[in-house]
Amino acid sequence: MRAGELWWLRQVRVRGDSMRPVLADGDLVLARLGAPVRPDDLVLVRWARRPGQLSIKRAMWRDGDGWFVVSDNVIPEARDSNHLGPAEVVGVVRWRLWPRPGRLRR
Repeated sequence: MRAGELWWLRQVRVRGDSMRPVLADGDLVLARLGAPVRPDDLVLVRWARRPGQLSIKRAMWRDGDGWFVVSDNVIPEARDSNHLGPAEVVGVVRWRLWPRPGRLRR
């Protein structure tokens, strides 16, 4: 760990438009790893079927050992639990760092 690094926080660059209007392509957000998840939270997730891919989605409900998560923007290329099944939540996204810094409201 480097000096000043916080292991429970992770910066993530948003790619794609599946979370518009809350998050846009290119936004930089901060996720709190291991934070408790509540329905309607924005979450950083991964799926068993795509273990190397991280995505940001909206948590809907607990589903077995994972969470059912969805995209805010219904576009054909968006992939969420409707296509990939329950997701493992890695962290909860609470802050946008760029371009409009601030806490993301529920």
